[in-house]
Amino acid sequence: MVVDGETRVVAEGSVAKDLLTVLRDELDSLAPKEGCGTGVCGACTVLLDGEPVAACTVLAGDAAGCEIATAATVSTGQGADVAECLRLAGGIQCGFCSPGFVVSITALLERSPAASDTEARWALAGNLCRCTGYGRILAAVRMVQERRGQAS
Repeated sequence: MVVDGETRVVAEGSVAKDLLTVLRDELDSLAPKEGCGTGVCGACTVLLDGEPVAACTVLAGDAAGCEIATAATVSTGQGADVAECLRLAGGIQCGFCSPGFVVSITALLERSPAASDTEARWALAGNLCRCTGYGRILAAVRMVQERRGQAS
């Protein structure tokens, strides 16, 4: 699999493990966080061939041959302004959920640059935040859109 632009080989015995475990424990990719472990919280969200997925719900074997982008590269590449706007809008407090939000917002705005608040709420429904609240996170989405000249 290609993780954050680098081809990585996973041990044959790891194909039955979840992708999050392989990313963190075997490939030292610490950007995705483990929250719930059941695909509900969004802390482990990565892009799998461009689509946001909860890495804790994908088997590593199913990601073989795929391209995986974590918040580590998303937040320094196409999503750099997303991470910056989350910070400026006050959408980051403890930071635990932030990688998942950066990945999910980046995917949303790639798919729908002028997404409405309703579309943003739906796209972010799989990401939980217990510290900041969603108003500031949605404000960050609007800020990114304004910076990109794509506000609805």
